[in-house]
Amino acid sequence: METLRQQKVSRLIQKEMAGIFIKISPGFLPGKMVTVTQVRISQDLLEAKIYLSVFPSKDAEEVLKNIRTKTSEIRLSLGNILKKNLRRIPNLTFFIDDSLDYAERIEELLK
Repeated sequence: METLRQQKVSRLIQKEMAGIFIKISPGFLPGKMVTVTQVRISQDLLEAKIYLSVFPSKDAEEVLKNIRTKTSEIRLSLGNILKKNLRRIPNLTFFIDDSLDYAERIEELLK
């Protein structure tokens, strides 16, 4: 169960990560749309798991690989934004959130 502090920090990171991806995606992710669907943060607030939805979904693994190579730059950008709100910026780990694709497959099967 997440504490109130974890929930607040998760929402804050999710909001700011969305802004970061809007700024940097035209440069190294042309033609791709990346959405931050969920952020889960550890109890000590030092590890953040960030779940991303990528459109078009066929390029998701390539996009995730590009994002993982830029993790340190993304963390630095996040740190510059959140330096007044958080004492330590969490380590970022990115994952693909395929729940929308899963729901779409089930819907097609039901038809």
